[in-house]
Amino acid sequence: MKSYGPCDPPLGGYKKLSIVIPVYNEEETVLSILDRVRAVEVSLEKEILIVNDGSTDGTRHQLMQVEGAEGIRVLHQDSNQGKGAALRRGFQEATGEIVLVQDADLEYDPSEYPRLLQPILEGHADVVYGSRFMSGPRRVLFFWHAVGNRLLTLLSNVFTNLNLTDMETCYKVFRREVLNSFELRSNRFGIEPEITARIAQRHWRTYEIPISYHGRGYEEGKKIGWRDGVAALWTILRCAFTDAGGNPDIGFVTLLRMQRLSRYAAWQADLMRPHFGKRIFELGAGTGAMSRHYTGADRLWLGEISETYRAILEDRFKHLPHVRVVPVDLESPERPAALDEDPDTIVSTNVLEHIKNQEEALRFAWETLEPGGRLILLVPAMQSLFCQFDEGLEHQRRYDAVGLAGLLEKTGFIVESTRYMNVLGALGWWFNGKVLKRKILPTNQLRLMDMLLPIVRLEYGLKLPFGLSLLAVARKPRR
Repeated sequence: MKSYGPCDPPLGGYKKLSIVIPVYNEEETVLSILDRVRAVEVSLEKEILIVNDGSTDGTRHQLMQVEGAEGIRVLHQDSNQGKGAALRRGFQEATGEIVLVQDADLEYDPSEYPRLLQPILEGHADVVYGSRFMSGPRRVLFFWHAVGNRLLTLLSNVFTNLNLTDMETCYKVFRREVLNSFELRSNRFGIEPEITARIAQRHWRTYEIPISYHGRGYEEGKKIGWRDGVAALWTILRCAFTDAGGNPDIGFVTLLRMQRLSRYAAWQADLMRPHFGKRIFELGAGTGAMSRHYTGADRLWLGEISETYRAILEDRFKHLPHVRVVPVDLESPERPAALDEDPDTIVSTNVLEHIKNQEEALRFAWETLEPGGRLILLVPAMQSLFCQFDEGLEHQRRYDAVGLAGLLEKTGFIVESTRYMNVLGALGWWFNGKVLKRKILPTNQLRLMDMLLPIVRLEYGLKLPFGLSLLAVARKPRR
């Protein structure tokens, strides 16, 4: 990878780096670390945010010397609330497209910023961790402290399915979109595993870079202790069973939870597969839960409006040369430049119900398909089931077979089949949404649905006139 210097132009539209420095009782080191941060040269404008977390020594007096200096903002907490609270304040105030965390104690060397930024600037990563345990020089200190760090990292990896070597590191660098995708709760050192869990749950591309580490002893001012380790352990467990993470985007959380329906998604793809061609265009690919089942295609275009989801798709399918991720807004659709051939199949699962101008979206599908090509639609069925679930997911409507067929025929398609599916799921949707008034699908019930797939397959064979979803196949006439 290229190494970026101060004269190189920033890539990816990045212009500013926000450096967040939480400070508590660091009167002897805070100005020294600030000098080092200001001295390091990077290809971005630097914004330094110092969050004084209620220091009781001479830290506030020291910071008075730099308040108002160019590129520096000093934020004061009224009382000591903890590192997590200070970081949350700094993240909230930061204005850069990239945000980096720096401790105030001299244990971490700012001269390594260019290496930490490199994977993000090159477009490979959304998050970068600086690892103290990847062959960088480090001061030899406490054995049991190192054991504790490694155990917490191991436990975090167990629940996040990451393979980090240093979850507790200070050096974490984020694209702004990463921090905007979740809300943090931890006030103290539990912030480290909480950030890691939320990053993993949202499938952000994460890199590790070896860094040097100049650790200090407790007599030199080190503050973390065994109580913080217990708090971190509790945070790991809490985050493992709360994948919402405070994210107000119910649709995003639902997509994450729907990934647990792996067998159910594979079965849906099996029902569609007889209608697949060799050039498939998926409209509204989301995070790719269905996309991975479109096997046998020579070309696969994954259309998605969300930049966040497109980043996830790019990372998930980067090893497949026949896959292209393309931006598509179905409210006002335009043919993507990367769509260099007419697809013979368009697939859209649980997307059309979100579109206000559904006729325009279907017209785009008709115009994009080659003559004789097929459109495969999966949509939520039965308007009588419409509830808070639908509202939270921003559904505009649910469908019945006659109405959907009429809509397709009006657009110019020949409807080949419509089929209701998943009566069991319809009962669960009704009970949770209409009776219990829940706003989001329960995780455990989704797991149960995946386990009950044999029953769902059985009732599908009965061709019942109702169900949770409606599967339609339509064909564009040949000229």
